[in-house]
Amino acid sequence: MNSGIYIHIPFCKSRCSYCDFATDVFRSNDSVARYVRALKSEIETFSLDGAAPTVETLYFGGGTPSLLSPAQLEQIFNSLQKKFNFTEELEFTVEMNPATVSREKLLAFKSIGVNRASFGVQTFDDTALKLLARGHDSNDALDTFKLLRECGFQNVSFDLIAGLPGQTVADWETNLNKALSLEPEHLSLYLLEIHQGTPLAEQLRSKRQPEPDEELAAAMYEMMTEKVTGRGYLQYEISNFSKLGFESKHNNKYWLCEPVFGFGVSAHSSDGNAGRWSNERDTNKYVSLIENGISPVVERNSLDAQEFAGEFAFLRLRLNSGLNLRAFAERFGFDLRVRFESELERLSEAGLIDFDDGSLRLTEKGRVFSNEVFAVFV
Repeated sequence: MNSGIYIHIPFCKSRCSYCDFATDVFRSNDSVARYVRALKSEIETFSLDGAAPTVETLYFGGGTPSLLSPAQLEQIFNSLQKKFNFTEELEFTVEMNPATVSREKLLAFKSIGVNRASFGVQTFDDTALKLLARGHDSNDALDTFKLLRECGFQNVSFDLIAGLPGQTVADWETNLNKALSLEPEHLSLYLLEIHQGTPLAEQLRSKRQPEPDEELAAAMYEMMTEKVTGRGYLQYEISNFSKLGFESKHNNKYWLCEPVFGFGVSAHSSDGNAGRWSNERDTNKYVSLIENGISPVVERNSLDAQEFAGEFAFLRLRLNSGLNLRAFAERFGFDLRVRFESELERLSEAGLIDFDDGSLRLTEKGRVFSNEVFAVFV
């Protein structure tokens, strides 16, 4: 299996009210430069037994990686090239937020090798954008998308969130229509998740914002899948749609349990089997560890056979192609339908799963209530 690489850039212009990722508000160029030095050091001291892995996907996430200068992005890429073998068809993605790039920066990114933009719009509703503390407005999103096209980006993914406080099905449809009118190659369409400790969670707890409605979210999801697939996009995962040939190769690596090596604060890694490790979540501590010659890895574990089989099953079930039961039995040595017979029967009766051509798949209803299915295997 070829590998993927994830690079975490934590800096943002502002912190979104729903965000639970490891992020820091951008404060100075010096702090970013210090972080980049630490990140390069982590990469350059990385080692694995055996030959250097062959890498076919590189993903800069965050945070807002588009706040990096082209020179900083290139320095990181150069450090990676010293340790890994990259395929000629490398999918090189950078997450970009509206109003964080210029024409000159985009052209420079492209010359370095960036060939895919993951564009964090979230909503075209300016009132909702203020609620989410996104730091941009809908015109910024439209202008930045136009700029991406003018600079030759032919693989652009849009992120949108459904189920925002106060959002109606009609509001969500308006967002979808605007996104579809731009014809991006990929759409990541998420239902809002509330994470404890975030400003949005506190707003909901104190009743300053209305609680999300599960039935409304389900209606949004149903309308979304019908509308987006009706416009020629293929749904290949619970929240992801693409034009033919534009599936996210990097995200597929997670769902297929293929190797992904993570670098940067809070980055997680997997060896493609049961091995897992993750980095320090606090940016200052991460940088300090590396500057003092200490590994930033704070957790290592190896899943036991049952844990890995369960993870493998529910990640495959995220994909519309589902879980091939024969291949699963050959890899893990047991029949999933036998071991989880009563649980799967209950899920089938509830209309959440289907068995088809030797595969187990989520139904349309099952994709809305996927956590109930995944809980069986965790």
